[in-house]
Parts: sequence; structure tokens; C-alpha cells
Amino acid sequence: MKQLLLPLIVLVLTCRNASAAENWPDFRGPTMDGHSDAKDLPLEWSEQKNIRWKTAIAGRGWSTPVIWGDQIWLTTATSDGKELYALCIHKESGEVTRRIKVFEVEKPEPVNALNSHASPSPVIEAGKVYVHFGTYGTAAINTEDGSILWKRTDLKLDHREGPGSSPVLFKNLLVLTCDGADVQYMIALDTASGETKWQTTRSADLAPLNPDFRKAFSTPLLAEVEGKPQLITTGAHSAYGYDAGSGKELWRLSYNGFSHASRPVVGQGMMFLNTGYMKPQLWGVKLGGSGNIADSQVAWKQTSGIPNKPSPLLIDNLFYMISDGGVASCLDVKTGEPVWNKRLGGSYSASPIFAAGRIYISDQEGKTFVFQADSDYRQLSENKLDDGCMASPAVSGKAIFLRTKTCLYRIEGS
Repeated sequence: MKQLLLPLIVLVLTCRNASAAENWPDFRGPTMDGHSDAKDLPLEWSEQKNIRWKTAIAGRGWSTPVIWGDQIWLTTATSDGKELYALCIHKESGEVTRRIKVFEVEKPEPVNALNSHASPSPVIEAGKVYVHFGTYGTAAINTEDGSILWKRTDLKLDHREGPGSSPVLFKNLLVLTCDGADVQYMIALDTASGETKWQTTRSADLAPLNPDFRKAFSTPLLAEVEGKPQLITTGAHSAYGYDAGSGKELWRLSYNGFSHASRPVVGQGMMFLNTGYMKPQLWGVKLGGSGNIADSQVAWKQTSGIPNKPSPLLIDNLFYMISDGGVASCLDVKTGEPVWNKRLGGSYSASPIFAAGRIYISDQEGKTFVFQADSDYRQLSENKLDDGCMASPAVSGKAIFLRTKTCLYRIEGS
């Protein structure tokens, strides 16, 4: 039986009168895995070269921009976290056309120095954008007039480090991951009303653990496995597969690790899972199975150069990743064995993207490395902006949209 198809976002989201080449609906794009079908993206840029526009973004937020038509949406927060905003930027001009205060928070929790109060990325579809600020609230916004259609502020959890996991769209469901130090569950909201459609508690018993070891920040991947839509998600000490429509748990795989941020990917009949902090490992796991998955289903484990935050890229038979400390790696998909390693230097939080045979990786200091997706490391360019990226890149048409810590750029060749 065929076990693997491409992530379902191609079918359930971009088919809604959307062009995959123009829209970037999820923080990792139309297929939820960092791939773009763009052919003419710029190779080189600087503050003086190939910058179509540059727009200052007030406040502090690490959410990746999402794009639909001529609109770009992202979130931000005041430096104290007490005011949470959704911003709309016109794709052609770079003008901020809407600045919507979505929530006010009387006593925000402190965040990790590498986090913000507006780190979860929005998701967007025709007519609506959904913004999520973790425990502080979730809302749907009408993209035509900027009106707030509904809000939820009752989904409370203790992040300890600030919010991180981004929402996922599946048909008429908005799926949220709530992996706190106190509670751990998945929940799906009706996109029209915000009402709960299903809620599933994580089945792993984390009660004996220190609360810091119960939390996680990863965003689920929506994929088709054995002909059915499935949410593949990594939580503290276990990965899970859920039926996307009902929330029923289909399988669980145990490991040691917590505070996940990297998103899973699927391909070649396998899923690739990051086990989280505490010496992160990358596991190549055969797709399929039910209940508690046996260790025999794990094809390989890799322990060297595994990122805590950036999500990886799977391209044909090769697997690419960048560690938080700046080591780029290429692995063989079937065996997990290294093909090459290259120390780029710097610190990394943003996830890489792939387009037109190239991989783009942006660091926290303002550099973006571009190299060929190949079995040999071949760097094509090194580009520098004034500030660095915590957010992952977005792509639309022939342009790359990079959000740095202070600005949003449209980068495009002349």
C-alpha cells in the first residue's frame, strides 16, 4: 500500500482559488515543508542591491509573514508583551495598511531571550487570516475589512518560555498545539465560529516529570498517510499521529526530549522527527503503524549537528539541516549517514527554504547563505542585511520576503 503522499496543504489550502507560486499560506509555505516552485528568485542582495522595498516593523515579534494575493500578514507585540497586534502590509508597495490590536494582556509571562510574545506565525486562506499568540489568545480576521470575526482567550497553558507553536489549517478546522508545563493537548477550532470541534489530550504521562520537561513548541505537519489525512506532531517525550478530522490518536512514539521547535517532514515512505532539547536526535521513522510504535520502526538515528529550532528540508533522496550553531549538513535519506558537513558560522533560528535547485538559509546576524541542493556543498552567494532573522523566509512570485528583527524586506531582482 502506498504510504506517503505530499503534505495535504496542497489539496486542502492552496486549492481554495490560490496560486501556489503567489501565495505563502503557512510559515513553511504551500506544502508546509519549505519548498517553493518559484523559478526566478534573486541570488544576491544587500541593503543597496535588489531591495524592492524595506518596511520598518514596530514592536518585537518573530512570526513568519504569510501571503495571500496582494496582502502580507504578520504579528508583533509591544516590548513588554502587553499589546498584541496583527499587521497587514501591501505586497507591491510595502505600505502597512492595517495595524490591528487583537489582544491586551495585563500580566504577560516572561519570554526566553530568543523568543517573543508574537512568535507563532499566522495562517491564511481566501478572506481570512488566523493569528495565534499561545495562551494569550487566538483570533480570525476578515482580510477584506480588517474586522475581527471571533476570538478565543480561554485556551490557557504555561509556556514558561513564551509561545511558539503555529496553527495549522485543515479544511474548516484551525488546529492548535498546546504543550505547556501544566497541560498538553491538541485542539481544533471551527474556522467560521472559533468553537471547539475536537480536543485530544496527549497520552504520554508526563506528571512525574519536572514541569520544564513537559513543554514543547513544535508546529504539526499535515500529511496523507495510507490514504488518510494525518497530523504528525512532536511533543515532549513523544511524537504522535492524529486523524486530522477527528483528533483521534493513531500512534505514539516515545523518546527523550522536550521544548521542540523544529517541524517534522515526510518523504520517501518515512517521517523525520526531531527529539527536542537534551541532546537532540534526528530519527528516520517508517510511516504506518498504530498504537505505540515499536523501536523497530525507527530506520535510523542521527545525533550530530541536529538543530533545536530550525526545521529541515527534504529534497529527493537528500536531507538538509542547519544547526543552531551554524553547521549545515546533508544526510542520506535511507541511511541517515552524512553526505557532507559545512560550518557556516553564526546562530540560527529561521528554517531554510528550497527553490529552483537552491537552498536559502538566514541567520540571526543578517547573513543569508545560498547554496546548491546537491551531494556536494557548492555555495552560490553570501548576502548581508543590517539585522538578522528569527522568522523564516516567505516567497511569492519572483520575490523573497525576509523579516528581520526590525524590518520586512521584499528582495527581488531588477
